[in-house]
Amino acid sequence: MAHPITKAIAAVLSLLACVVVAGCETIDFDNLPSGKFSGTLIVMWVGEGGKAGDGKFVFVPDPHNRLSFTRGGVSTPIVPGVMYTDGGSVPKVVQPFRGFNPWGYAPAYMVHDWIFTAHHCISDGKKDPAYLAMADIDFYESGVILGEAIQTLMAEKLVKKNDVAKFAITTAVLSPVARNVWDAKRGVCDAAAVKPEHLREIELAVPGSTTEEARRRHIDVEASVRTVRRPSNAVVVGRVSFDRQL
Repeated sequence: MAHPITKAIAAVLSLLACVVVAGCETIDFDNLPSGKFSGTLIVMWVGEGGKAGDGKFVFVPDPHNRLSFTRGGVSTPIVPGVMYTDGGSVPKVVQPFRGFNPWGYAPAYMVHDWIFTAHHCISDGKKDPAYLAMADIDFYESGVILGEAIQTLMAEKLVKKNDVAKFAITTAVLSPVARNVWDAKRGVCDAAAVKPEHLREIELAVPGSTTEEARRRHIDVEASVRTVRRPSNAVVVGRVSFDRQL
């Protein structure tokens, strides 16, 4: 059996091979501007998840202090909405190494996840302004924005500088595999939407956090929880306020 370090090196080398052989696009980090995070990041556990048993997690917008990322030189911020998330889709074999934890760059991953969510919903004909605000972002730029977000976390010293991790991660999100996810067939928007039962638990825990999503989908989540006389089954597993840290 291969040693874990050997596997980790192989994973990184596979990314490099992708760049050289398969034509994966890369990002010039030296010329990436830093942006600015503001607001509060909240991630909640809502169940045990699939067969892997890793848990099912939801990014939850703080109704009083929405998480946002503003790119350098761009005035319109990216403001993620409620969505399922696994942080960064990092292979388990490299997760023990610094910079490769799926939640290590969580704010950047939430921004990137939301761009994909908006793209799929626009492809499915959804006209909500929150989605249309992302309409001009193409696949390559989605990777650039992830790079800028990671660069911002490093520049603000919220995470340690790690050139290997940021190169490997951004190369992965511009790989043919990621491109296939971006180009998914119609129907992804509704299929990937947070289930009503999870929206109710989230609303119980963070009142007002599902208002925008419920309006989009014509679900009266707030009414459905008014008579509930128990604590939420959803659990906050991560909360970060950037306005206090930056």
